[in-house]
Amino acid sequence: MKATYIDRIKDANVYEVAIESPLTKARGMSRRFGNTVLLKREDMQPIFSFKLRGAYNKISRLSDADRKAGIVAASAGNHAQGVALACKKFGLEADIVMPETTPAIKVEAVREQGARITRHGDTYDQAYDYARKWCEENKKTFIHPYNDIDIIAGQGTIGMEIHNQCEGNLDAVFVPVGGGGLIAGIALWLKHHMPEVKIIGVEPADTPTLHAALAAGKPVELEKVGLFADGVAVKSIGAIPFEIVRDLVDEVILVTTDEICAAIKYVYDDVRALAEPAGAVSVAGMEKYIKENDVRANVLVPVISGANMNFNRLGHVVERYEIGANIESLFAVTIPEKAGSFKQFCRLLGRRAISEFNYRYADKNDAKVFVGVRFGDAHEEKKELMQKLTDNGYEVLDLSDNEMSKLHLRHLIGGHADVENERIYRFLFPERPGALLEFLESLRHNWNISLFHYRNHGAAYGRVLVGIQVPPDEVEQLHARFNEAGYRWEDENANPAYGIFLR
Repeated sequence: MKATYIDRIKDANVYEVAIESPLTKARGMSRRFGNTVLLKREDMQPIFSFKLRGAYNKISRLSDADRKAGIVAASAGNHAQGVALACKKFGLEADIVMPETTPAIKVEAVREQGARITRHGDTYDQAYDYARKWCEENKKTFIHPYNDIDIIAGQGTIGMEIHNQCEGNLDAVFVPVGGGGLIAGIALWLKHHMPEVKIIGVEPADTPTLHAALAAGKPVELEKVGLFADGVAVKSIGAIPFEIVRDLVDEVILVTTDEICAAIKYVYDDVRALAEPAGAVSVAGMEKYIKENDVRANVLVPVISGANMNFNRLGHVVERYEIGANIESLFAVTIPEKAGSFKQFCRLLGRRAISEFNYRYADKNDAKVFVGVRFGDAHEEKKELMQKLTDNGYEVLDLSDNEMSKLHLRHLIGGHADVENERIYRFLFPERPGALLEFLESLRHNWNISLFHYRNHGAAYGRVLVGIQVPPDEVEQLHARFNEAGYRWEDENANPAYGIFLR
């Protein structure tokens, strides 16, 4: 069966629309990580993503009857562009269902290819279910983004190119994983021709589709998916890709949002290109692999799978990359409320740079400050600084991994408030008109909102921190209303940062 797949990749029809993307040496990363790093530049494709390979190969192999029936796809961006471009090339009608939360840049890119667009739902899964039902009712031909062997074969041409482009040794290839079509195609070709090469899947820690499937021995549906790397935000790996990769992938690495942001910066520094979050996860995984295994003098290839970055998201990337690159840490520090305390605190910091300092008077004894500090090497210097501050009588809490602090608190420091029965929650609101009003109306109660902070950086969902005054005997009822509303939420009442700065 694997040999049949290899023949399908060899015969895949992709180069009428795709280029043989370059394998570019990343000189900065090679120096930084002590290895030879070669970037597989799928961000340079005509639609700035690898997705056109599989889509074109699939559509080129459809029967005349299936083509004439009309083509339907569901996508939040890159697959939609690939299908739309392929249909334009063949003169076919294309209907694309996209979530209402899809950023405008991706919607317009699909529309420019001549496809008809239907907006439905807040998530890819809602758009997908709608598209499949609509397709069946109207006898259309559905193009799946990853659970299809012709799609996988098209993506496999990337592995064929890496094989041809690598002169001499190749140690490991790092591949972003969402539905699994990309890693399945690459793994098929490279493991057949270069079995010693490690194939390493990389996923956001909040969307571990392959990691969870390997642990369970079968595809599993995640309860929720992350939203930052939206190009790999699917609930379950495809059944066909999983059967292929379960025996071919050597390792799966999970990376954080901060680590992805750092990877975007590394790519930009080396080739002056802005990889989208899903396109940069491979670099983030490579960095973690190098550090955890003390890898030196290897030849490593991360696949930069796409560059469809919404410009408004750059602020979020800039804000988070320093933590991901281990050059900034965030702390809550308690210092005496008296003249000269800040000066003494800065003396203890030495020549380390303060990236931010937030403070408001709370009481006459102690001051609670939110401080960002830049380091040369956060791993060691952070430990040394925290010990130094502790030895000098300061209470210190590391907030570098505290999501509420990074998303909201650093923008919200305003002092304590004596608010009776206040409870604090973090939400993800879909970025569409009326979402906030729908949320407020869903409460259907006289609970008072005591705090509200909203953050959005051009993603499909905005980040919201809400304080609500609710009597203890009504908390269970409040949580039931949240669940009925259908928005993702986190209870932050036990978060120490809330107690230090806001309560």
